[in-house]
Amino acid sequence: MIVYLIIGLYLFLTFGISLLTTGKQENNPEGYFLAGRNMGPVVLFFTFIATNFSAFFFLGFAGAGYRIGLPFYTMMSFGTAFTALSFYFIGSKVWALGKSKGYITPPELIRKESGSSVLGNLYLSVLFVFTLPYLALQPIGAGILLERLTEGGIPYFMGAILLSFFICLYVLFGGMKSVALTDVKQGILMFVLMFTALFVIAGKFGGITQANEMVFQIKPALFSRGGNGSFFTEQKWFSNMILWILCVPIIPQLFMRFYISKNISALKSSTILYAIVPLFLFICPVLIGMMGHLSFPDLQGKAADQILPMMLNAHSPKWLAALIMTGALAAFMSTLDSQLLSLGTMFTRDFYKVYINPKIGLESEVRIGKMAIIVFALVGLGLAYKPPESIFALAKLAFTGYAILFPTTIAVLYLKKKLPIYCILSIIIGLILLIALFLDVIQSDFFFGFDMVVPIFLSTSFTIILGILIDKSPENEF
Repeated sequence: MIVYLIIGLYLFLTFGISLLTTGKQENNPEGYFLAGRNMGPVVLFFTFIATNFSAFFFLGFAGAGYRIGLPFYTMMSFGTAFTALSFYFIGSKVWALGKSKGYITPPELIRKESGSSVLGNLYLSVLFVFTLPYLALQPIGAGILLERLTEGGIPYFMGAILLSFFICLYVLFGGMKSVALTDVKQGILMFVLMFTALFVIAGKFGGITQANEMVFQIKPALFSRGGNGSFFTEQKWFSNMILWILCVPIIPQLFMRFYISKNISALKSSTILYAIVPLFLFICPVLIGMMGHLSFPDLQGKAADQILPMMLNAHSPKWLAALIMTGALAAFMSTLDSQLLSLGTMFTRDFYKVYINPKIGLESEVRIGKMAIIVFALVGLGLAYKPPESIFALAKLAFTGYAILFPTTIAVLYLKKKLPIYCILSIIIGLILLIALFLDVIQSDFFFGFDMVVPIFLSTSFTIILGILIDKSPENEF
């Protein structure tokens, strides 16, 4: 019963925050979708991290720690820290353009700055295609978590429906302001409870040092440079490091966060903090996953992604396990709410307003956005009905898809000479290559052991660079 009380109290408090913010926003696109572009550095920092650290962070990281070991932490923490460079490089320009020209979505900026509706539509399509599987990760994680916490009392898909329902409620009521303020609470909760989980579980084995020594005795490969099974070759290490640099600023819910900053100073401060936090936070779920070998050896496939709730259930009181795993609920909710809001915003601004009703009023625009949010929540649940073998594999596919757009984003933001035709070709080539690699039409060995993101980035970048070199016209319009 205590598990249900803790879960219920958490959801009630989350919804309460939404109700408190509902009456304080303007009922127009900038007010609802971007919180009036008035977020300070503290709220902006928490909404950045809470939006990005999702089900993949709680379940995927622990599962990868179980399968791969400590090198996964090194790759993810430093890769995410270096992401702050591209984060600020893109974010500062996006903020300035959004402030001066009123942009609200990523495709809107790309379409208008490039002068190409074709490029804008292609950019929008890629974001939709790769956000949907990423969207599904959140109800998948919530369903797994609630089923484990309640020992089957809340079945997997019922848990996914429950969390999606509450998220829809507070997003519909409060928009971006509600989402951002909820992210502050969820971010703090996520930090405190993840560290608590590590110390509680490690304490059952004599502390972190003793637990790691015990794991080393039975699985020394988890501490090797390449990880268990020599998973991380030098090529894979490099590939995964640059993946996050290329994809994270392009993720639509994070891209839209660049617009909401109060000023450039707030954006800069939050970016610096974003680079530091992963170095301390990411170690927790990875170590818990590694300790999972002491209690649950020989887990295979998607079973490893459940190692965190399994360890909590095995090594902490029920009430404490439920309290700690509300941190995971916070991660799921703070990513899913932002995904739903960004998808609803893009549908409204970049599809409905452009092709169905260009004269739509401001309040009607918000209403259409809310309807789209409900539809996308249902789509996410549909995709989560049968979860994949590994959360990590699904997330990586989505992130690689975002990376295809990185060269085009840089070209549109920073090149004085706009060459949309070559950006279009760049994206098409990247998509073809991704599909070919994913379906094994082209073997990854053909690229000397590098993951698919490397040849995709090189080919997409080369296409745009070649276009700049061969096109002699002052402006190439398409």
